[in-house]
Amino acid sequence: MTYRSGEFWQPDVTVATVVVRDGRFLLVEEDVRGALVLNQPAGHLEPDESLIEAARRETLEETGWEVEPTAFVGAYQWQAPIAADGSGGRHYLRMVFAADLGRHHPQRPLDEGIQRALWLTPDELLAEHSRHRSPLVWRAVADFLAGRRFPLHVLNQV
Repeated sequence: MTYRSGEFWQPDVTVATVVVRDGRFLLVEEDVRGALVLNQPAGHLEPDESLIEAARRETLEETGWEVEPTAFVGAYQWQAPIAADGSGGRHYLRMVFAADLGRHHPQRPLDEGIQRALWLTPDELLAEHSRHRSPLVWRAVADFLAGRRFPLHVLNQV
């Protein structure tokens, strides 16, 4: 996607959580334009919401699990490819958090498009790389597995 001089542009700011239980990562299987893809619990930052609040909310809405962010894994910039129909090309700035698992709400309806929450080992997730919603899915897991964690206070909200 090309932007002309003077044209307004801003990336989509999203959050995602990396949650581990018994060596398995919490993921969602979601329907994106007819394809079932895998992603971390993730979504857009809303107005008047902190990044940490957004991470908690999105994880609950997409999985039914309460989580508590414990560390900042990283900020990732990515541009979606442009499809044959001209869609895509959006730019994303994704903030990824490591989070501890809290209470589960199994009766809670999941966000539209989310088919289910599931737990996969790193090997199972890597074997499904063709189904990852974006390259950011594995990148965040790989960084987490490599020990990449920053204290939450590196994020300043004024």
